[in-house]
Parts: sequence; C-alpha cells; structure tokens
Amino acid sequence: MEIFLQADTWVALLTLTFMEIVLGIDNIIFISLVAGKLPKHQQKKARIGGLTLAMLTRVLLLLGITWIIGLTKPVLTFGDFDLSWRDIILLAGGLFLLVKSTLEIHHKVEGQHETEKEIKVKSFNLAIAQIVMLDIIFSFDSILTAVGLTTQVILMIIAVIISILVMMIFAKAVSDFVNNHPTIQILALSFLILIGVMLIVEALHYHVPKGYIYFSVFFSLAIEMLNMRYRKKNV
Repeated sequence: MEIFLQADTWVALLTLTFMEIVLGIDNIIFISLVAGKLPKHQQKKARIGGLTLAMLTRVLLLLGITWIIGLTKPVLTFGDFDLSWRDIILLAGGLFLLVKSTLEIHHKVEGQHETEKEIKVKSFNLAIAQIVMLDIIFSFDSILTAVGLTTQVILMIIAVIISILVMMIFAKAVSDFVNNHPTIQILALSFLILIGVMLIVEALHYHVPKGYIYFSVFFSLAIEMLNMRYRKKNV
C-alpha cells in the first residue's frame, strides 16, 4: 500500500471520485424516475438495493478491466465503419433510454396517470434490473476514462465505492424533489432522452463533449427553478 504515501495517488483518487459523482448525475435521475413508479414502502429499498448491486457490478467490471478494454476491438465491419461490443452496448442502451423516456413523457402529457393499484403491479425486481442495466451502460465510458487517468485498479474501486455512497446519501432528496414536481419530471425525462441520443451518437463514433450536455441541463434546471419560485410567489 505504498502508493497511498504518494501525493499523485491522492490527486488521482480525488479526480476519479469527482468524475464518478458527476457522471452519476444521470444515474440518480434515472433511479429517481424508476423508483418513483413503485409503492412508497419499496422506493427506498429499490434505490439502496439498485445502487448496491450497481456498485458490486462496477467493481466486478473493474476487476475484469482487461476484458472491458477488449470490448473496444471491432467485431463487425461495414465498409470503413467498425462496430465493437462497446458500441453495440451503448447503442442498445441509448435506444432503450430514448424509447422509455419518450413513452413516459407521452403518458404524462396525455394525462394517462397510473392508479395506486397499477403502480403496485410494477415489478420491484424489474425496477432493480433496469437500474443495474443502465448503470452498467453508464459505467463503460467512466471506466475507460478512468483507465486513462490511472493504472491502479484499487484506486478506481475506491472511487466507485465513494461515489455510490454519495449517490445513496442524495438519492432520496433527488427522488423526492423530482417526483413532487411534474415539470421537473418532464425536464428529467428530457435529459434522459438527451443522454440516450448521446449514447447512440457515441456508438456511431461521433464524440459529444459531455460538458455541453451538462451545461444545457443545469441551465434548463436553473430556469425551471426560477419559474417555480415565480409561480409560488404569485399563487
């Protein structure tokens, strides 16, 4: 454990942890929306259970980092265009987010509200599966980016554990805020559509700077917060 006596180690760990937390924002939003579909008494269990399984999955992926890097090798070729397993996974994840978020927005806009009975029919296991599946897809880019920052797998694992614990702490607050404000729900779903499009574009080898996406989301959120405050003052 001599690496922890080096300043570079702590800089790398802080950088990795910050990156994992920032990249986990979309994850928290998705978890909030999925858990919000469950009965109240199952929502906390879904958030904690989903994030715990997601953490274990990420650790396993990091332990198999050589296999992960191998997924970037082309498996399909169409003329000058190569497609790797990573591209296929990102494409599938992007399409899933695009379809699911679009359908959710359609239900909310068309006023197809679910009754309490319909909500209870929602499968707890399905919610957990969706959370873990999307976390794996979101993990690929962060893991590959982490490899470029450090070669120490132990640092990557510690960063993942810290970031997941931070998500667990703030997941309830984010979930309550999102689920108690319909306009924020629409904004969150629109953000997931944006993430879905980004995953599809990334799968097609077009790089999209994530900073632009996060800026647009935070700007939209700031405007909506001002609108909410204005409406509250004028009620």
